Amino acid sequence: MGNVRIFISFDLDHDQDLHDQLLEQSSRQASGFEISARSEARTMSDLGDEKLRRRICEADEVIVICWEHTASSMPMIAELRIAQEKQKPYFLLWGRRESMCTKPVGAKRDEGMYSWTWDILQSQIVTTLRNAQPLEIPEQYKRP
Repeated sequence: MGNVRIFISFDLDHDQDLHDQLLEQSSRQASGFEISARSEARTMSDLGDEKLRRRICEADEVIVICWEHTASSMPMIAELRIAQEKQKPYFLLWGRRESMCTKPVGAKRDEGMYSWTWDILQSQIVTTLRNAQPLEIPEQYKRP
């Protein structure tokens, strides 16, 4: 896997430690990805901000770190909506094993939330990115 640029979406009011944990974990190990941008404090009027849209568009993929307050985090809801609008691949990461996590409003019903282990994280980054690539059909199978 090349250096995949990741935007991390998380609840600033409750989950800064999860962001820090992912940042530390990725810097200690050969990760193959870099955190290029993350959730930042903003006002409600900033949620449609072009700077936010650009930072999400510049990332190759979005990781949404979930915990119990995720469903009520307006910035996370906006970040997920932008990722979906821009067709940016993303996945939901279960932030804390010991407690119940919620999906952000706007997440699809059938989307799973992945356990946070280093192996699962690495695998999911590759899988999500690969699944987002258009299917290439060999010329001999295309209709004239």
